[in-house]
Amino acid sequence: MTNKWIYNPLTDDQEKKKEDLSKELGISPILCQLLLERGINDAEGAKHFFRPQLSDLYDPFLMNDMDKAVERINQAMVQKEKILIYGDYDVDGITAVALVYKFLKQNYAKVSFHIPDRDTEGYGISERRIDWAAENEVKLIIVLDYGIKSFDEIAYAKDKGIDFIICDHHTPEKGGRLPDAAAVLNPKRLDSSYPDANLAACGVGFKLMQAFAQNNGIAFEQLTPMLDFVVVSIAADIVPIVGENRVLAYYGLKQLNSCPNLGLKSIIEVCGLTDKEITISDIVFKIGPRLNASGRVQSATESVELLISNDLTFAKEKSDAINHYNQTRKDLDKSITDEAFSRLEEHTQEMAQSKSIVIYDANWHKGVIGIVASRLTELYYKPTIVLTKTRDFATGTDFITGSGRTVQGFDIYKGVESCSDLLRDFGGHMFAVGLSIENEEQIPEFKKRFEQYVSENILPSQLQPQINIDAVIDFKDITPKFFRVIKQFSPFGPENPKPIFITKRVFDYGTSRIVGKVQEHLKLELIDSKSECIMNGIAFGQSEFYEYIRDLNPVDICYTIEENGFNGGSSTQLRIIDIRKAE
Repeated sequence: MTNKWIYNPLTDDQEKKKEDLSKELGISPILCQLLLERGINDAEGAKHFFRPQLSDLYDPFLMNDMDKAVERINQAMVQKEKILIYGDYDVDGITAVALVYKFLKQNYAKVSFHIPDRDTEGYGISERRIDWAAENEVKLIIVLDYGIKSFDEIAYAKDKGIDFIICDHHTPEKGGRLPDAAAVLNPKRLDSSYPDANLAACGVGFKLMQAFAQNNGIAFEQLTPMLDFVVVSIAADIVPIVGENRVLAYYGLKQLNSCPNLGLKSIIEVCGLTDKEITISDIVFKIGPRLNASGRVQSATESVELLISNDLTFAKEKSDAINHYNQTRKDLDKSITDEAFSRLEEHTQEMAQSKSIVIYDANWHKGVIGIVASRLTELYYKPTIVLTKTRDFATGTDFITGSGRTVQGFDIYKGVESCSDLLRDFGGHMFAVGLSIENEEQIPEFKKRFEQYVSENILPSQLQPQINIDAVIDFKDITPKFFRVIKQFSPFGPENPKPIFITKRVFDYGTSRIVGKVQEHLKLELIDSKSECIMNGIAFGQSEFYEYIRDLNPVDICYTIEENGFNGGSSTQLRIIDIRKAE
């Protein structure tokens, strides 16, 4: 599918501001353009952006109900009550449970944790686990990464004398109704007074522990070693890396690279990242999938056990097992994606006319349907929901469960919400959703209604992959200082992506070649016709341009700038995202 290049030049006022900011900061006007595009308009804002400080973190007591949450934890400790930490089986839930459990355990003995089994318990809070908690005299449950819609379950627990503290970041029910919990911590509450709505669940858990430490005279420095958990959750859950998340991610990466938690260190080793500078991208594509894999094909409890372990031998054994689960997960992911692709290709006319994809198979593994939805979204660039059958072990009946992913700019949560009368349950946010349907007979109506909503609300531009360009530059602009400052824009992620540049009318310098196991990539040496500067680059999966470039035809390229550490060296190279024949 052809990418659409989107570049919006600055306005006249922004151009003037760019030049003024360049003089004030002493850096290239192009870099100041990048700052302006990220909402940074003055030197003070640039200072906070380039040099995040832990002192920039917000007071945790600005979050609604934080005082109630801390008071309830203190009460539990004074009265010697048992506390259960309860969380989701994805990376955000796993890291959140590990962080809160580990920090509270340092200060109080009667703490345990639980991650539901995806197959036998399913998603969310279960009455079965509440019954277990009551039988074991648990009086307080701190739930992380869900709970914002668990009205019945929390009422059930209250009848049994169990209080809940909810730490969630998913969208509350329409109208803002909240469960009757001891405290509901969620920066997306409609009545939220918290300055930043973008925290992941582990971030909310971190703020709870920050408030607990602050209230009990515990040094903040006892909490900061757990920032590596927070950055893993931020990256894996793909939340915006701006505002407070930028500070947490910045220091979390420092912790991950200098002195990671033993469990994370063992995962870093099996990923082959030892002695390398770990980035957000490494977490997204290597660390996160491995932590996720245990919850997808085995038990997420194993990942929590790894993260809270202080035993080197145990950590090594557990990380090796999790690495094996990840290979199983990849095999499942590939086989189901291939099967789904084949089925969709059999309905080319329907696919051409539809604006969305809803696909179902009773036998698909529910642990990987979210990944399959992501793959299909990338392939077809349409909001996609993948459904399969699962068992409600509380009732012994089957139902349909699903996971959805979306394209840039389209809110899939609202699309699913428009069909809520057909659903048992649903939850999520703009970029990803989970849902369940009572039975197979309702799938055709859900598919029809979801397609209708998407067709009526999606923009034509959202059905074509877009590359958002930050600036048009020449190779001569890429100086050592320019690249040093670019690196200070990191950590990169949603709402602060790695800057993408265009250089127009470049030519092969004579040494470009095809590389890769199946000759699928291009290793390029290009000369800029305007500045006559030469740059090396790599273009993955774009070997079809080789002959055109080799024949000295001009091309326009869009790319990011990266450091190439191949064979122990260090040089600047272009990571070429897309190539076009120059006009």
